[in-house]
This record gives sequence, C-alpha cells and structure tokens, in this order.
Amino acid sequence: MSDVHITYFLGSDDLAIRKAADKLAAAMFNDPTAAGMNTSRLDARTVGENDLANAIGAMPFLASQRLVVLEYVSKKYTGLDGHKKFLAFLETVPPSTRLVLIDIEEIKDKEVANHWLVKWTGKNAGKAEYKALMMPNQKAMPGWIVAEAKHQGGTIAPPAALRLAEMTGENTRQAAQEITKLLTYVNYAHAIDIEDVEAVSILTASVDVFELVDAMGKQDGKTAQKLFHLLMEEKDAFEIFGLVVRQFRLLTLARDVMDDGGTLAEVTDVLGVHPYVAQKSFDQARAFTMSTLDAIYHRLLAMDEAAKTGGMPLDASLDMLITELAGKR
Repeated sequence: MSDVHITYFLGSDDLAIRKAADKLAAAMFNDPTAAGMNTSRLDARTVGENDLANAIGAMPFLASQRLVVLEYVSKKYTGLDGHKKFLAFLETVPPSTRLVLIDIEEIKDKEVANHWLVKWTGKNAGKAEYKALMMPNQKAMPGWIVAEAKHQGGTIAPPAALRLAEMTGENTRQAAQEITKLLTYVNYAHAIDIEDVEAVSILTASVDVFELVDAMGKQDGKTAQKLFHLLMEEKDAFEIFGLVVRQFRLLTLARDVMDDGGTLAEVTDVLGVHPYVAQKSFDQARAFTMSTLDAIYHRLLAMDEAAKTGGMPLDASLDMLITELAGKR
C-alpha cells in the first residue's frame, strides 16, 4: 500500500484531470465488482458532513483500500474558517481510504504554489500529493492534438493538427471529441489531413461564432439572436459554448495587448493563431472593455458549472447572455 493516500488534482484542464483520476482509480482495483463496492464519488457542495465522514471512515471490502472522490472542494470550503475546517478533516483520513480531491478552476501556474490545499500537501508529503493540470496554450495545442490522436489509436498530419487547433482553441475536451469523429471518418486507415478536418469538423461553426460575437459587440440583438438560433439548429449547445468561450478568451488576450499599446502583429504573436483569427479578434476586441471581457469570461465559467451540476441548461443561459450583451453594455 502506498504511503500517499490523498491526491489533489486542480487546474483548468477538465479532460486531463478526469483521465488522471480515472487512471488512478483503475490502478487500484482489478475486479470491477470490488471497485463498485469500494468507491464513493461525492460533490463537496452537496454532500452532508456525516455522509462524507462515513464514506471516508468505512473499511474496504475485499480490497486493501477504499476510493473516495470528492469534487469542488474549494467551492465548498471558502475563507480561512472553511480552509481550517477542511484541513482538520483531512487529518482524520485513514490510510485505508484513498481520497482524491478535484478542483476544476482557472488558476495561473504561478498561483498554484500558494493555493491553500497545495500548501497542505507540501507539509504532508508523506501522505499527500498534488497534480496541477492546465489547459495547453494555443501554441501547444497542435502538439497536444497529435499526441491525442496517437492515444486514440490513429494519426493526424501536423498541418491538419494546426487547422483543428485553430478551430477548437484551447478546449481539450472539444478537440478530443473532434479527433474521435475524424478518426472514425477516415476509419483509422490513414492519417487525418486538412481536407478531412474541413469536411468533418467545425470550421463553419467557428466562422458563425465570429459573426455572432460581431453582432454582440455592435449591440445588434436581432442579428445575434438569429445567428445563435441558426447555430443551435446544427450544433450541440456544448459545442457552441466551447467556441464562444474560446473566442472571448482570445478577445481578453487581445484587449490586454491593445490596452498596453500593442499592434495587430503583437496580438497575433500572443494569441498564436492563424492571422485571420487574430485579425477578427483584434477588430472585435475594440468593442469591449477589459472589465467587460473579464465579467463575461467569469459569467461563462459560472454557466459551464451550472450546466454540469443540474442548473440552467447551456442553451438557455447562452440565449440569456446574448440577449443581455447585445442589448446593452
């Protein structure tokens, strides 16, 4: 039995964190029946203290350890008092329980070391560890796509990986889904090429999202609503949402460069995207202030969380956001 029995995953790469947590779980149990009897998956925001304590304290059945996965820890335990309460709880976790903590959140690399749970794992290195997994930046996405295609049992040509990266931005989950579709399309018979990407993937949706954001920036509510509903007829709400998030992330980066007096060439370099995408982002960023873009981006993160936890569906929350932004700012 490993001495480390508490693992903390944090970062913005939801897909990578889920994969890492699933890999850890798979390594614990050879028998699916034993895994089912010895695994608890809990949401820190909704689980009661007694239920959490019981899950942690229960003895493993026909296995050396139990697995408890607890998500959204930092959403539940906030402020100094909340931190102290949870850290005191962690001291009670027995070695017979493998506790996996998950926080999906936007956090900069330089901020990780000062995170309250990361600090605790550092002080308890004999029994705890942390793993920070961030979304790859735009420049790193083509390499990520090549590696993911190989992981899925196929290959993709570098120019095609670059084109797909332009379409999906830094959204690894969306990129992975597109790779799966593309490999199925080519039947794993040859490397995915640019023609395959343009035939199967989401270039048209990307262009339409440019037009949608244009309309929002010009406060043209009628056009914005029309474009959104046309997109909804052809695309899944999560796919559209991913494109919208990606575009506002690009606008935030572009606005930051522009506020410092940066040129289009500097924006293109920072964004690391195709010149067409950089030009569109540069033009669109003029219609938004940095404070507005920050507020929109945080709103999008809240919408994503609400959709994943049974709150407002993404199509409804996107419709509401577009109405608000196109109507006033």
